[in-house]
Amino acid sequence: MEHTGQTPLKKDLRDLDEPGVMIVLPDKRKKLDSRRDSDDSTVKLRREIGLFNGISIIVGCIIGSGIFLSPKSVLEYTGSVGMSLTVWTVSGVFSTIGALCYAELGTTIQASGGEYSYILHAFGSVPAFILLWVTLIIINPTGQAIIALVFAQYVLEPFFAESACGVPDILIRLLAVSSIVLLTFVNCWSVPWATKVQDVFTVAKVLALIVIIASGLIWIFMGHTENFENAFEGSASGESIALAFYGGLFAYAAWNYLNYLTEEIKNPQKNLPWAIAISVPLVTLIYVLANVAYFAVLTPEELMASNAVAVTYGEKLFGPMAWIMPVSVALSTFGGVNGGCLSLSRLFFVGAREGQLPAVMAMIQVKRKTPLPSLIFTCILTILYVFVKRIETLLNYFSFMTWLAIGAAVAGQIYLRWRRPDLPRPIKLPIILPIIFVLACLFLVIMGTVAAPMDTLIGLAITLTGFPVYFIGIYWESKPKWLLNAIKKCTIFCQKTFLIVSQEKEE
Repeated sequence: MEHTGQTPLKKDLRDLDEPGVMIVLPDKRKKLDSRRDSDDSTVKLRREIGLFNGISIIVGCIIGSGIFLSPKSVLEYTGSVGMSLTVWTVSGVFSTIGALCYAELGTTIQASGGEYSYILHAFGSVPAFILLWVTLIIINPTGQAIIALVFAQYVLEPFFAESACGVPDILIRLLAVSSIVLLTFVNCWSVPWATKVQDVFTVAKVLALIVIIASGLIWIFMGHTENFENAFEGSASGESIALAFYGGLFAYAAWNYLNYLTEEIKNPQKNLPWAIAISVPLVTLIYVLANVAYFAVLTPEELMASNAVAVTYGEKLFGPMAWIMPVSVALSTFGGVNGGCLSLSRLFFVGAREGQLPAVMAMIQVKRKTPLPSLIFTCILTILYVFVKRIETLLNYFSFMTWLAIGAAVAGQIYLRWRRPDLPRPIKLPIILPIIFVLACLFLVIMGTVAAPMDTLIGLAITLTGFPVYFIGIYWESKPKWLLNAIKKCTIFCQKTFLIVSQEKEE
């Protein structure tokens, strides 16, 4: 793997505040941002994401299919309506704490790439590469593929409602591939186009949830409160509650996605924390009220028997208009795929810029100013996983890795507070909040291991393959000339084909 020649993120913590690094003094940031944005001729990723775009990215990525389809998993482990609502609320508060920790990290280390960049700054290149490797080969493409498959399923289902055989599997997979290709094209063509798509579909899915919430509250005001009587009766305890929190927190996943785009946010020291502070509490409120609506209309037994809670809710309450719910799921998942394309491709872009992936993936399309190679690479991998049977199992192998990576990033925040107390921090949280969050992440990793030891063992074994890849690709510098020439020819071919060049250095 070849270095891009870019100025990398500084590996030595003493260099974090030197010129040319993403950490700059607060009073210089606005001038620096305006100077960068005014020069459209420079080949670089432009700052085109405003506050509303940031909010729509976070909200749109968090709200996927989960809140529409499977709130029953939390109810299954909690055993009661009251405890289920408690878990949804506490999970939202916990996610808000984590997101606020990322707000401090993102305004202190103003580099795209999310936890990859934060771990790289705090703990060095090896742990950062291991995270990059697992995300590259499994976590990102499988997650995107699953969401695309859910989208295709709910789009096609109404057309095969009368069919005894259901929707043909090949049609589902082909439509999923089509949605991935379409959204990749949009993201390759224009960042403003991609953010507009995200805005539209985020508004659509929030409106759908508002319909659920409003109808549920009206149902309650009509006197239907019987499902809330003895709300905590039959509540579970111990390991079951821990597993319920695991499911609840999974539904809030993706609150960190805007941090993958830090270098493309207008005035990030202001808009990044504001977007986080608005989005995650808003999603928490929506999730809790949506669950209140579900429990108002559906009995716990009906909810547990449903494979798609929102669809069952619509059939019971909306009658002829029940089609709104499957459409809402399709809109939600389509927006989720777009948010993943927009955010996660930047992780590979930054990894390549740091010399940990092939240099071509850190290049930018000259006219469109988009990271075209990393988007195309992400698209190809995702399409390959669309045709993998039992793809959900692959994602389960790495549940522990998600919380381990996020926890390590926030642990880096604590470490930098001790090692570099002089770093300019536009936002500085009470130190107890990141400490609590890291301990909770450690608890989730342990609980995930206890609950599914074999899945964790398989995931760990795949993760460890990153070490020989790191040694061969990065640590081993004296590679044979024929290999370096082959890489160079491949890079030049891609540059000519796609009109891509390396990002220009900031003066």
